[in-house]
Amino acid sequence: MSPGDRLGAYARLVRLPAALTVPGDILAGAALGGAGLRPRVVGPIASSLCLYWAGMALNDYVDRELDAEERPERPIPAGEISPRAALGTAVALTTAGLGLAVLGEGRRGLATVVPLTVAVWAYDTLAKEWAVGPLIMGAARGLNVLRGADRLPAALPAALTLALHTASVTTLSRHETAPPSAPTIVPAPASDTSGRRSQAGEQRVRAIAAASLAASVIAGGAAVLTVRGGARRHRALTGALAAVFLAAYGPEQLAAVRKPTPYHVRRAVAAGIQAMVPLQSVLTAAAGRGGPGLGLLAVYPLARRLSRKVSPT
Repeated sequence: MSPGDRLGAYARLVRLPAALTVPGDILAGAALGGAGLRPRVVGPIASSLCLYWAGMALNDYVDRELDAEERPERPIPAGEISPRAALGTAVALTTAGLGLAVLGEGRRGLATVVPLTVAVWAYDTLAKEWAVGPLIMGAARGLNVLRGADRLPAALPAALTLALHTASVTTLSRHETAPPSAPTIVPAPASDTSGRRSQAGEQRVRAIAAASLAASVIAGGAAVLTVRGGARRHRALTGALAAVFLAAYGPEQLAAVRKPTPYHVRRAVAAGIQAMVPLQSVLTAAAGRGGPGLGLLAVYPLARRLSRKVSPT
């Protein structure tokens, strides 16, 4: 394997472009939690990027046998990266994330980075199939928001909003592939190589996709409710950004409700991950930081473009 191919394999292992959804957590937490958008947020962002990539590598290490059946294109089952190398990557990135937190924030940083790290490792190694698994993943995203805040209570609404969105996307992601034992009906479209589900399976996934859509509406509304200040222009901007968030995710959710095949669910999950950025921009603007909120939104087209080369799921 050439060096370029190996780098590409590691980019897919850690879902490299999906990390564009990480900085906005810290920025929203800083905007709402009194820290302000100062240079000190760089350290938490760098630390959280390492932990995000660590979680992705650990996920593929833990799921390597399942992926051999359901996701053979992933780097480990494809033979591009060994399981040992994937686990080593996860450990190295976790160590780097913790180290950067200590160097940049001292003891204060440990208050959020340690629970965040525990949540990431617990989800990947233990809780992924538990009923509370999505809540643990949502908690991880919420803790990441709080990393940017000086006043944790002030940033809690933003943390809960992003946690809700994350939990709903995680719940939906459990149905990106059809169970191997599930009978399929009607051949899948060319773009959906995993086939359709049984009728009972479709009804269940349709209900989950509908619940995910409802959660998105609630998350968007909750973000708008965090608006500070009464200027009409400020509220209008926040509302417009909330509409962008719903437009970024809603159509794919509706498609999954109408046709809950693995293909449409996977597209909805990818859209949900990317839609983290518009939601973060809503929360940042709601704190009175309209300029940074718009600047953050500019990341969204880049995240979508890169996701066509490296899947975020």
